Amino acid sequence: MTESILSERFKGPTLDARLQWLNRPPAWSVESAGLLVQPAAKTDFWQQTHYGFRADNGHFLHVEVGGDFTVTTKVRFHPAQQYDQAGLMVRVGPSGWSKTVVEYESEGPSKLGVVVTNHSRSDWSLQGFPPGLNEVRLRIRREAQDFVVEWAPGARGTWELLRMTHLHEGDGQPLQCGLDACGPKGAGFRAEFEFLQVADDCASAGPSAP
Repeated sequence: MTESILSERFKGPTLDARLQWLNRPPAWSVESAGLLVQPAAKTDFWQQTHYGFRADNGHFLHVEVGGDFTVTTKVRFHPAQQYDQAGLMVRVGPSGWSKTVVEYESEGPSKLGVVVTNHSRSDWSLQGFPPGLNEVRLRIRREAQDFVVEWAPGARGTWELLRMTHLHEGDGQPLQCGLDACGPKGAGFRAEFEFLQVADDCASAGPSAP
């Protein structure tokens, strides 16, 4: 039976006291649609690979959780600039983390992206995202240092495997998990998170078949 660690529906004027910001955004509020986040310009999470730059100034609302868990959200996005992005993140620290986001492309369809950073080196995988869709459900399941990343279109779509990955740092340690949003090029992006749920019964999520 699933036991909820945190279930934040973003219905009240305040957030669960366990939730903390890394890099608080310049504008955020709890609205009828959920948690509205408006990232600052030139914000991102990335470490070195190929592009050479380091960025650790994206906005991350998180709770610290020990052991295995499943973290889930639903996000609607109203992009303004290329690479505007919002989704989920699990994090050991600046040199070890993974984020799962929808990235906006101004000259083509948006992309589902997973960035995994180990020992201050990021990698990046992408797949297509259905044109015209502006909301997605995302979840990440932790088993030790392995992570199963899944997505589902809209409110009722079927969960699909996006990636299986591994974090080399933080073995056996509590991790931070929660919502992230970035505006790598400029301001104007709005992301609306309907909920954030963290549960400690990972078996209930079940991995998708390869």
